[in-house]
Amino acid sequence: MATDHTNLSEYDKDSLPDASQLEIGLVVSEWNAEITNSLYKGAYKTLVDCGVWENNIYKMDVPGSFELIMGSKRMMKAQKLDAVIAIGSVIQGETRHFEFVCQAVAQGIKDLNVSTDTPVIFCVLTDDTIQQAQDRSGGKHGNKGVEAAIAAIRMATL
Repeated sequence: MATDHTNLSEYDKDSLPDASQLEIGLVVSEWNAEITNSLYKGAYKTLVDCGVWENNIYKMDVPGSFELIMGSKRMMKAQKLDAVIAIGSVIQGETRHFEFVCQAVAQGIKDLNVSTDTPVIFCVLTDDTIQQAQDRSGGKHGNKGVEAAIAAIRMATL
């Protein structure tokens, strides 16, 4: 696993650009809510810790990871944002559905990044087991939501 021996939650906020004026959207999948809520909390707390004002952080819930693409697009259309973080969790099941959803979400978020000037950060866990997802959403490997928040700040201030 790529995150073995890696804590995703480590960052140096003093090395980041000023984030106090940024407006960030968080689009959160309701599917696998235990995981996505942990990712959301990690991203939100990190954004605030790094200086983003709480009233400049916007949240939209969508039913599943596949819907993150449309949710991100709608959020960007509704207001001027400096970055969007798409938060989801897809866990391998017994069918190939996992592969189709993961590929479609990755391609859709890539397409948003290519077609708009607003960076959309991919914070979608694609794990084989619920344990792997837990380990990467606040467990032994930290919280990938933290990593996504740092990426959002860095991309928004390029």
